[in-house]
Amino acid sequence: MASQDWFEKDFYKVLGVSKDASASDLKKTYRKLARQYHPDSNPGDSAAEAKFKEISEAYAVLSDPTQREEYDQIRAMGSGARFTAGGGGTGGGFDDVFSAFTQNRGSAQDFDDIFAMFNQGGGSRFGSGRFGQPSGGFRGFGGPQRGGDVRARTTIDFVTAAKGETISLQSEDGKPFKIKIPAGVADGQKIRLRGKGRPSPDGGESGDIVVEVAVRPHPVFVRDGLNLRVVVPVTFAEAALGATIEVPTLGGDPVKLRVAPGTPSGRVLRVKGRGISSAKGTGDLLAEVQVVVPAHLDDAAREALAHFVEVGPQGNPRADLMSKAQAS
Repeated sequence: MASQDWFEKDFYKVLGVSKDASASDLKKTYRKLARQYHPDSNPGDSAAEAKFKEISEAYAVLSDPTQREEYDQIRAMGSGARFTAGGGGTGGGFDDVFSAFTQNRGSAQDFDDIFAMFNQGGGSRFGSGRFGQPSGGFRGFGGPQRGGDVRARTTIDFVTAAKGETISLQSEDGKPFKIKIPAGVADGQKIRLRGKGRPSPDGGESGDIVVEVAVRPHPVFVRDGLNLRVVVPVTFAEAALGATIEVPTLGGDPVKLRVAPGTPSGRVLRVKGRGISSAKGTGDLLAEVQVVVPAHLDDAAREALAHFVEVGPQGNPRADLMSKAQAS
């Protein structure tokens, strides 16, 4: 940033803080504004991007105690006179000082000597060895830039998503890397590797690697949050008379469940703790009973079923349905 900008820009006003704001207040305010105006939160919004650069520039100076002290000193001097290039004022221009330095390039005078004219021999050195550094406040825009994110995609099987695993991938720019798939990762979830993306062009923090995960469907289980659902076929006799049946689990031994007599199709039986385990907790296995109707009956079975109809419960099971439909 050109030194003259320090006279013209009110960094305290940019951040909306007082001149005696503490370092913690500065950081808190900056983080709030950065989240609000960050380009990732405002894609395609040039005004938001410009505001983000402006607040980053202000914070880069005010968050550094040395630069903040120098900025306050220069602003204090600027309150009494207008430092411009040339002009008719008696005080001369700030650029005139640099012209004098250029004309006397062979002398032992250095930048400390020049700024001593303003500091009157007191205070800290202007720039403190930082003049022109990328991370300083002289760049014309908001401090160090964050490196870009690198994106990648992977498709994993259902069991790997449930149990977790470390896998090797290749990013969009062709570089290999390893990533730990956490237990319980969901289809479409994104995993972020902080600081593993593209480096900053000017000494700031690196970007991230962002991996989007796709999960292949399982032939038996369906995920419902942290729960697992499975449809369990039972015979008419098992549903009517009751039975103890075996139900599969994901990657483990089957469990035995008791089907109560008269269990209808669609009833859900719960097995605690046999769902998906993740950092957020552990779900259950939900077994939905499905009564299987035989497609073919031999003569003996047909005769036995006909006898059941004669001696079994009488009445129309749809009578209540029809009554409610007509009443509406």
